[in-house]
Amino acid sequence: MQSIAKLRHVRVSAQKARLVADLVRGKDVSEAIELLAFVEKKSAPIIRKLVESAVANAEQSAERENVELDIDDLYVQTIHVDQGPSLRRFRPRAQGRATRILKKTSHITVQLATR
Repeated sequence: MQSIAKLRHVRVSAQKARLVADLVRGKDVSEAIELLAFVEKKSAPIIRKLVESAVANAEQSAERENVELDIDDLYVQTIHVDQGPSLRRFRPRAQGRATRILKKTSHITVQLATR
């Protein structure tokens, strides 16, 4: 059984979120949630909530299809972070000029499966 959870337009750059996503790829769900609880990165609690949401989605779909589901058998099959649209802001600079500041966003997708 597979379960997917997506989070779009997260205010963290994709490159920084990929560092945390690489830590949990292929791990059991309980191990991934425990690991993310102690990682001190901005994207760690975001990805942790997303994994928990994917677990809830798996429970919901198993209940709807009348299928027996053991949460301990779930693992993070795929997790990928794509770049989202950048927010453009401007900062005043010397001699009346302005500099563009890009505030990057990302889209995170988690897919769980049973072993």
